[in-house]
Amino acid sequence: MKIKKEASAGTATKNDALITISPRDGEGIEVELKSIVKVQFGDQLIAAAKGMAQEMGVTSALIKIEDKGALDYVIRARVEAAVLRAQGGADE
Repeated sequence: MKIKKEASAGTATKNDALITISPRDGEGIEVELKSIVKVQFGDQLIAAAKGMAQEMGVTSALIKIEDKGALDYVIRARVEAAVLRAQGGADE
C-alpha cells in the first residue's frame, strides 16, 4: 500500500516520539531520524519504524521520526497510528 496523505502520531516530549508519515515518490520506505540517542540506538529505531510499516503492508512512504528517548514499542505504536490515520482508518 502507498500512503495517501500525511499524518502524524505522538508528541515531541521526553520519552516519546513524534512520527510523521507522508507519501513518497517511487517505491520503498525512507526514514529520517532526529534523536537524542541516534548514535547509540539509531539503527534500532529505524528498523522498528520500517518493520512496523512493512507489517502493515506499506510499500512506499517517508517516515520522519523526532525522537526524545522513546523505546522500540513506542516507535512501533506511533508508526501504526500514523499509518492508520494516513489511510483514514483511525481517529485524527
